[in-house]
Amino acid sequence: MKIHHVCFPVKEKAELQEKEIADTLTETQVLVKSHYSLISAGTELANFHALPNTYAQGKDKDGFPRYPGYSASGIVQKVGAEVTRFKVGDKVVCPWMNHRSYYLADETKFYPVPEDVDLATAAAAHVCSFPMLGVRRLQLQMGESVMVAGLGLLGQFAVQLARNNGAAPVLACDYSPERRALALKLGADHVLDPREPDFVKKVLDLTDGRGVDGTVEVTGYIPALQQALEYAAFHGRISLLGCTRISDQPIDFYRYVHCRGISLLGAHTMVRPKSESRPNGEWTEFDDYRTFFRYIRSGRLQVAPIISRTVSPRDAEKVYQQLGFEKNPPLGVLFDWRDIDA
Repeated sequence: MKIHHVCFPVKEKAELQEKEIADTLTETQVLVKSHYSLISAGTELANFHALPNTYAQGKDKDGFPRYPGYSASGIVQKVGAEVTRFKVGDKVVCPWMNHRSYYLADETKFYPVPEDVDLATAAAAHVCSFPMLGVRRLQLQMGESVMVAGLGLLGQFAVQLARNNGAAPVLACDYSPERRALALKLGADHVLDPREPDFVKKVLDLTDGRGVDGTVEVTGYIPALQQALEYAAFHGRISLLGCTRISDQPIDFYRYVHCRGISLLGAHTMVRPKSESRPNGEWTEFDDYRTFFRYIRSGRLQVAPIISRTVSPRDAEKVYQQLGFEKNPPLGVLFDWRDIDA
């Protein structure tokens, strides 16, 4: 059968390609037609720009072609003879499967979507699990202060999740006034511009001089981490959710980490347990999907305000050029795969 998929054939170029795949299922496989896939701009643009510390698929020295995307949703089309988890017509989350029109994988790779949750919302389940891990790693106590540094897609989720975890106040910072305004609507108590000359002082004032108990560092930039160390409370924790691709600035670890008892917590999704969640803040992906849908259904988490636009995968080149080079790029972008075969 013919499928479509998004590809980065070379650096800073995106296109929609076609290829043939076998549609014969093994006993435990499931064939899913994709409805939506959500662009995770941080990771995907790192690969688009071929930054250091990116995962490169392909055989040439530059690691191209690369195949972006890992958070999607769709509907089951066919099931293998021994499949027990799903039936034709079921809605599912499709993690780690790139931007493509069909997914063929073992039934254990998919997660069911509740009947009353739409597939556009469900496409965000996997992406949202990343800030869930970032917030969980802080092991927040009720009333502790939190800063979310960077208000892209993951940051906007982190603001809501920190509030759900009892953080008070919830602070957030970003260069973009539009993104700061959105964070306020989604539950931040105060938002700041990290370029302000008295930024650190303002953060300290908002935490009664104590500093921030827990920071979710989403940007992956060393200057932002340096700021987080400066406004951290004594014995504060900093969750490193953003992937640091380039270490381009030295940090005085003796002054800012060692002497103040600061904990730097790696929060890359690959540190998750594979089969059983642990009480120290590390949950499996599927357990976080369950939490995501509970929050969605109870109204404690919003996805729609974070989605800037829904586009056809045929517009992939235009979308990635906007995300990669525009001064004010769109926040959340969904690919709509429903009519791609028409």
